[in-house]
Amino acid sequence: MAASSIEQRIEALEREVRILRAAKKSKREKAWWERLGGEFKDDALFDEIVKAGQKYRRSRRPRSK
Repeated sequence: MAASSIEQRIEALEREVRILRAAKKSKREKAWWERLGGEFKDDALFDEIVKAGQKYRRSRRPRSK
């Protein structure tokens, strides 16, 4: 294999590694749940929704005799 061919392949691989590393850095931002955490703080409507969900889940539990 010619030396220039190997050098070209190495350069191509190095470019790919740079691209992959850049993509990995961009994924290091916060997870969706961390970004949205606190979004509904002091939101009366959201509190109402949570209570309705709790009430529904309680209604689906089997009743003890």
